[in-house]
Amino acid sequence: MISTSDFRNGLNILVDNEPYQITWFQNHKPGKGGAVMRVKLRHLRKGGTIERTFKSGEKFESLNVARQKKQFLYKEGANFNFIDMNTYEQTSVGPEMVGDLANYLKENLEVDAIYLESELIGIEVAPIIEMTITEAEPGIKGDSVSNITKMAKVETGMDIRVPLFIKEGDKIKVDTRTGSYVERV
Repeated sequence: MISTSDFRNGLNILVDNEPYQITWFQNHKPGKGGAVMRVKLRHLRKGGTIERTFKSGEKFESLNVARQKKQFLYKEGANFNFIDMNTYEQTSVGPEMVGDLANYLKENLEVDAIYLESELIGIEVAPIIEMTITEAEPGIKGDSVSNITKMAKVETGMDIRVPLFIKEGDKIKVDTRTGSYVERV
């Protein structure tokens, strides 16, 4: 059992029979009454954030959240297939769990599978990944001073804005949190 005095960022606890992760907390002592703990919690399955206030000394059940390295194999229909690199066990995941990460999943990409008490609850990719440009409009020579960008398509089929000097076949780094171009490799 975890007490409010044990709270720290990243701690996973059970609140009202739902799994949450603490993202922010503050001990507050009002002028009248006992101390309280103000907390921001992120739901581990749904991803939403809530704010709650708990009385000092309340107890919560701690949750075991583990990460396992997996490798993306292929997409079959709507499902995405991953392999555990240690046990070679394959896992098939639906599109609702992958979400927008589908734009970044290419063959042999290493991902983190997040497990809550042995139940798969999410997939995460690295913040920056390398991708190859498959389609790009030709750039205009001599226009290198301005910050003009153009649309290009990467190997997964996602469209991304890139600088004019990027051409077909170039490898670029993409920020998976924002979906934006970082630099040419």
